[in-house]
Formats: sequence, C-alpha cells, structure tokens
Amino acid sequence: GAEQEEGGGQQTEALCLRGRATGWNPSGCGIMEIDYNPIDLPINNDFEEDSEVKDLVGTDVKDMRLEAEAVVNDVLFAVRNMFVSKMLPCAEDVAYINVEIREGNRYCLELTEAGLKVMGCAFDHVDENSQAPYHETVYSLLDSLSPAYREAFGNALLQRLEALKRDGQC
Repeated sequence: GAEQEEGGGQQTEALCLRGRATGWNPSGCGIMEIDYNPIDLPINNDFEEDSEVKDLVGTDVKDMRLEAEAVVNDVLFAVRNMFVSKMLPCAEDVAYINVEIREGNRYCLELTEAGLKVMGCAFDHVDENSQAPYHETVYSLLDSLSPAYREAFGNALLQRLEALKRDGQC
C-alpha cells in the first residue's frame, strides 16, 4: 500500500526514472503509492547505459570514447576504414569518429547523446555550422551515405542467417 520501508522512495524514484528512459511508465510514478517492492522486480540492465538515468541516480556518466569504440567495432566490416579520432577531443558527452565509406568518401562524425551526425567531409574536420541531421544509429547514418555499406550489411546478414540455418538454429 502507501506504506514504504525506509529508502523505498529512492527505489521508486529510480524505477520511475528507468521507466521514463525506456518509454515505460510505471503506475507508481507521480503517485508514491506502490503495491510491490521495486527490489523484487526484474530489471533490464540496458537502462544502466542511459546517462540521463545515471546522472539522476548519482552514478557516473558513460564515456563517449567507449561508446564510439563500440560503434566502430559494430560496423567496421562494412566500411573501408573507421576509427575514433585522436586529434579531436573526446569527453563524457561527445566523441568524434572518422569513417571512409566503401565508395571512398571520408567523413568526420560527431557522437553525442542525441545520436550521430556528419560534421565534416574529411577526417578530423569539424564544420561548426553543420546542418546535417542526427541519426539515432550508426546503421541509419551509414545507410544514408553509402549504398555499398547497405549491400555489405545485407550480405553479412544473409551469411549469418545461412549459418544459423546450417546449424539448425533457424
């Protein structure tokens, strides 16, 4: 009911923040009455990566350099070259990635909590007046820049599905 153990408010607040970050709205949010102990709920640890939630519950913000390295490792197979910039500054809230797509064009990408966007048309080049749109994922950004990326990604997906089929998992 409305009675909570000491510290329950913080747990409810964290649950509400987690819900807002993931798009799920727990019924106890906004009203401090809950009929369950939040500690007993199964927790999806994916929310831990959301820096807004981490800020609000008093833990460290993720380092964008680590996020940028993960982005590079995810799609390196489908581009000619890709690496985190060593010339441009990385911080907790921004990192820069240089990418050369299979067609030979080079770009400098900015990675922030808003997503990724093209900042310049050369490695380590940032145009502060860039009007390029943000993309939620590196896949979306590369898909918009490179038909050869799209083809390489599709081929890799087909190979993976064929391997699963051969192994009897599909």
